Amino acid sequence: MNSETINNYEFIKFEHDDAVIVFSTAKNGLNFNKNCDEGLINLKKIKAYYNLQDIGYLNQIHSDNIFEFNGEIRDGDALITDKRNLAIGIFTADCVPVILVDSKASVIAAIHSGWKGTKLMIVSKTIEKLKENYGSRMKDIRAYIGPHIGGCCYEVSSELIEEFTSQAIYSNIKISNNNRLDLEKCILAQLKEKNIKEENISTTKICTACNKEHDLYSYRFSENKQGRMFSFVYLNQ
Repeated sequence: MNSETINNYEFIKFEHDDAVIVFSTAKNGLNFNKNCDEGLINLKKIKAYYNLQDIGYLNQIHSDNIFEFNGEIRDGDALITDKRNLAIGIFTADCVPVILVDSKASVIAAIHSGWKGTKLMIVSKTIEKLKENYGSRMKDIRAYIGPHIGGCCYEVSSELIEEFTSQAIYSNIKISNNNRLDLEKCILAQLKEKNIKEENISTTKICTACNKEHDLYSYRFSENKQGRMFSFVYLNQ
């Protein structure tokens, strides 16, 4: 993991084989809210910054809808593509961005996993899509978890925690503390259940609410409730 600066904007970046994984920050007000002109302009800038042919994203609805990118903007929360020089990404401001990369099968996925998507097992379901539609093998899949509100700060109702702990996959792990829910632990449990190797999982370990190192948007704690980060992945040409 390293940070790079482009036009005074900061990005957190991973690279593996021919895949490039990027998590934006809010430094100098970089905002990717697609519902405003500023966000759409910044998405176009990403194409220029990284010399991309196109960039795909969704109307996110906190679902388990998973799509293969075909140029349309659809209602869902996970995108998959095997096209090169084409980025796919998702918008967050506390929810968990998860990127999946299978360099052997040359396929990538970008997942928006808030509490609803996590409860619906969207990460597990996306892995199944990679297996079924692209022949991905679990040993070849790498997962990258970007900045999100951590178990240190994500306070929810005891009823919601009970909804999670009642699911068998979470029943034997500690996913909460003092009514704070750790979505990353839930996602790691999904990855483990799908036999994704621990050494193939990378996490930024950055909380959008309390970290002091990076400027980030937090829907719960940031002054700019409309601000969004953009997490994306692409395969080099």
